[in-house]
Amino acid sequence: MVKSYLYLLAACVAAIATVGCIFELSSGEAQLGVVPTTMILLLSVPLGLAAFVTAVRLARASDRP
Repeated sequence: MVKSYLYLLAACVAAIATVGCIFELSSGEAQLGVVPTTMILLLSVPLGLAAFVTAVRLARASDRP
């Protein structure tokens, strides 16, 4: 059960990074620059989705008798 919480935490952090990158890129001038911000965005989206799906699978598996 603890593993699912850790994956869920990683998914939340990745989602926050995704939203932050979108805001930075839409503002016109990203603080880290366009290329690093875009790279963070491109890495955080699949990482967040994979972590969320893994957290749900682990939580469902731990509920089964």
